[in-house]
Amino acid sequence: MTFRSLALSNIRGNWRSYSAFFLSSVFSVLIFYIYAAFLAHPDVVNGNIMAAAKVRRGMVFCEYLIVIFSFLFVLYSNSAFLKTRKQEFGLFSLFGMTKAQLRRLVIYENAAIAVLAIAVGIGLGMLFSKLFFMALGVLLDMDETIPFAVPLKAVWMTGGGFFLLFMVISLWTALRIGRNEIIDLLNAARKPKGQLAYSKWLVALTIACLVTAYGVALSMNPETSAGLTSPLIVLVSVVVGTYFLFTQLSVLFLRFIQKRHGVYYKRTNVIVFAQLGYKIKDNARILFTVSLLSAVIMTALGAVYILQIGTTKQMVERSPYSIVYIEEGLNSHEVIEPKKMEDILHEDGFKVTREAKFTGVKLIDPVVKSGEVERTYDSSWGGAQIISLSDYNKLAESVGEPIQTLKEGTVKLSVPIYNVNPFGSGTVTGKVNDVQHNFEMAEAINNTVMNTTNLNYVTVVMDDLSFAQLLSGVPDDKLLVTYAFELSNWKKAGETAAKLQQLVPEELLPQTDFDRSIRYASSTEEISLTLFIGMFIALLFFIASGSMIYFKLFTEMQEDQAQFKSLSRIGMTRAEIRKIVVTQIGIVFFVPCVVGIVHTLFAMKSLDNLMESSNWIYSFVVIGIYIAMQTIYFLFACGNYMKSMLRGATA
Repeated sequence: MTFRSLALSNIRGNWRSYSAFFLSSVFSVLIFYIYAAFLAHPDVVNGNIMAAAKVRRGMVFCEYLIVIFSFLFVLYSNSAFLKTRKQEFGLFSLFGMTKAQLRRLVIYENAAIAVLAIAVGIGLGMLFSKLFFMALGVLLDMDETIPFAVPLKAVWMTGGGFFLLFMVISLWTALRIGRNEIIDLLNAARKPKGQLAYSKWLVALTIACLVTAYGVALSMNPETSAGLTSPLIVLVSVVVGTYFLFTQLSVLFLRFIQKRHGVYYKRTNVIVFAQLGYKIKDNARILFTVSLLSAVIMTALGAVYILQIGTTKQMVERSPYSIVYIEEGLNSHEVIEPKKMEDILHEDGFKVTREAKFTGVKLIDPVVKSGEVERTYDSSWGGAQIISLSDYNKLAESVGEPIQTLKEGTVKLSVPIYNVNPFGSGTVTGKVNDVQHNFEMAEAINNTVMNTTNLNYVTVVMDDLSFAQLLSGVPDDKLLVTYAFELSNWKKAGETAAKLQQLVPEELLPQTDFDRSIRYASSTEEISLTLFIGMFIALLFFIASGSMIYFKLFTEMQEDQAQFKSLSRIGMTRAEIRKIVVTQIGIVFFVPCVVGIVHTLFAMKSLDNLMESSNWIYSFVVIGIYIAMQTIYFLFACGNYMKSMLRGATA
């Protein structure tokens, strides 16, 4: 038997243990190749795809991230797998195999796995790259999809890079082999695990760190969290607290369960909890890593998803109408010709679902005084106009804002919702038709019932009678007439809004606001691309984190099989063994998931505070998807593990 055949035989014999590592490696290679194929695509390199520049930098960053993560994952997998094979290496050494030969064997095994994973990963990458290009073309709103191509640079970069990665780690792990004596290797599986212990001080530190992290996260807001201090405190506290949660607090919890005899000695619970303590102790670092990975995955995806939803909501709140323009003059159409606008909307297939038209009066050099606060809303701020209470309430009702009431002779100031309102009661002064006026201000309200332009950054709301008297002294050609239209399917109206802007004389553009659809198209494209690219990275993280648990389970299988085999001899049934296995694997799989979800919920609450909004429903959508995926992975791992376990336990 040659070393190559022995290596292949070892891989076949340990395939169940290797499978999770192999599949995760294949997925890493697949994602890396797809990104590399896009970056090395001839049309992208030659600049034929202009939109590609928007995602190029993000994909390059993802490539580096995949390499770093793959390096750490492969390093861990090799180290963990070699530890479980100490007895096997001891037998090889006993039969005369030298340290150099053991190292050659490990290198051959890893080389075989590497070549197979790279070949399968690149093959699947070629298969799915066309779907990736099609999806990317839709997100970039390209007229034609990106043509299929297999850039040789992407193939060599992926194959060569990952093979080098595998070989560097293989050489490093091979050098660690042979440091132990043969007797130590043979007895590695028989060493006692020792007594489970915990430190009261470290338990106290765990609680203090988690309480601090959650407390700071809940207290974060735009005013108190401008710097990096608060996020840094949260990060350090969560990392330290999570690590000691599994190494210290978990032992304390199991001791607490052991003292509850009614629970501990009920049916098979004594075996479940007795073994569980050692499983958590042995897997503490894995559970710690998976918990943090879960939190990072859910928080990142949740944040991007919330940002996408929040951006749309914010745009509608700041600009209640898709198209708004203000004409100076009662019958003027200098800004845009209504007939031309109607023709463009009709040609592009958009209908007006809601519209508003009202007359206002320009307030020149307005000064608002409230207590010690004084502010001049000149042209640098955007100006002000006066409208009647009736017109204001119609606008407020149409956008869901509360209607207002006014005493005769008083006004209210409407400040945009995205600006801080520093005013209470006070006065508003300014010129109307070259006549200075001083209005008593009842209050200032923070809301947006109409898009803002350079003529109506703030709006003075006046009772109907006083407004009619004011209006009578202003010539028709100095009145302001606001036209507002909400379009059907406004999210797709970016190009139409750009066409309408071209109809407006350049000097009158500040009197318009057609930007909502344009801003939405731009921001949504960037966010969607970020979410699209990030989903692949998150999926890679998810599969790798689940694979770590799966891999660890199978590396401990021989020990578990021996224990359950002994239990089956004294009368334990297959159903009882199945119950113990499912319970233990379920706890190992879902405890880090639950810890990650708790971390995520506090992170999402912190994000809500910073955005001054409530996005819990979107957070739960992301968390629900993660739980569903984790459950599928658990069922797959549990099914495979249980088949092997029952086969060994009843043999």
